[in-house]
Amino acid sequence: MSFDELKINENILRGVYAHGFEKPSAIQIKSIPIILSGKDIIAQAQSGTGKTGAFSIGTLCKIDESKEKIQSLILVPTRELAEQVYKVIQDISSYTKITMLKVIGGTNVSMCREDLRKNPHIIIGTPGRILDMMHRRDLPTNDIQTLILDEADEMLSYGFKDSIHDIIKYVPKNTQICLFSATLPDDILELTTKFMNDPERVLVKKDQLTLEGIQQFFINIKHNDWKYDVITDLYDVINVGQCIIYINSKNKILEIYDRLTKDNFPVGFITGDRTVQERNEVMKQFRAGTLRILLSSDLLARGIDVQQLSLVINFDLPREKETYIHRIGRSGRYGRKGVAINLINDREVEYMKHIEGFYDTKINEMPSDISEYLR
Repeated sequence: MSFDELKINENILRGVYAHGFEKPSAIQIKSIPIILSGKDIIAQAQSGTGKTGAFSIGTLCKIDESKEKIQSLILVPTRELAEQVYKVIQDISSYTKITMLKVIGGTNVSMCREDLRKNPHIIIGTPGRILDMMHRRDLPTNDIQTLILDEADEMLSYGFKDSIHDIIKYVPKNTQICLFSATLPDDILELTTKFMNDPERVLVKKDQLTLEGIQQFFINIKHNDWKYDVITDLYDVINVGQCIIYINSKNKILEIYDRLTKDNFPVGFITGDRTVQERNEVMKQFRAGTLRILLSSDLLARGIDVQQLSLVINFDLPREKETYIHRIGRSGRYGRKGVAINLINDREVEYMKHIEGFYDTKINEMPSDISEYLR
């Protein structure tokens, strides 16, 4: 199926192709028609399946450009994800006059209130700041037709349950609710039962969140102290454009950052306690290619899409096996090839086997020359 067959508005369609989408993913094929129909939808899909594109296209097609009113509200769990969704919607709407605004924590409240007075068509934001603006009566809700909850399970795990319930109470009763979530725990089901009207259900299974095209390797390192030398050797040996290195501990991230900086590697890092401006600047430099190595905690494992990334290194295996695919899914998205290298010690061999079993995948010992996999 092509995007042309999904009955998408012509100007949006131009933006879809300009953004680099070639053909719709499974979640897009299934959910865009439901969003366009106006029905509520519960879509269970992991990061990396194209769900941002799905709700962005669906939402944009429903905007009436002639009305200068807020018509769509998109809630996301983190500022980083808000930035990414904003960028996708901005790109896809580039042939329209549709306006949008980010409403996120860590930004100037007065400026936000001023921007809201311009009545952008679409608001993308985090629940805390959105609700604050509603309480202040700075965010009019009367004309909202579509409410998108992205990464709903993450939002609830961050403690936004009450905020989301309150936000839903602010929007008109007939507002279409579109919920996207990797998992559907009880508190999500409670929310859908309480607020959604006979929703259509869409499931995109894990096997469509493909690990296909991603070569997965491990290096068994006898001493954790040797890991630093291994990553610098890897970077020297492999002709790699950019890579993300996932590290579980913030202190370890800072230690590795200091050592790489002293050794003149073009490196940046993101941790949860950095300011919004600092994180944005690091991501901007990484996307531009000024920084070649990005050190991150799992803060980045959902949501950040770096198009040209070919290598992910797990300095530490993720604490939760479910996070593994969010990390390495960054490197081979939509059929692009990629390599993931896991640095493990003897104690972690068993855990790595659990990860293999969980995803029904194979993680091989790294061969002496992996450069051919990165071409």
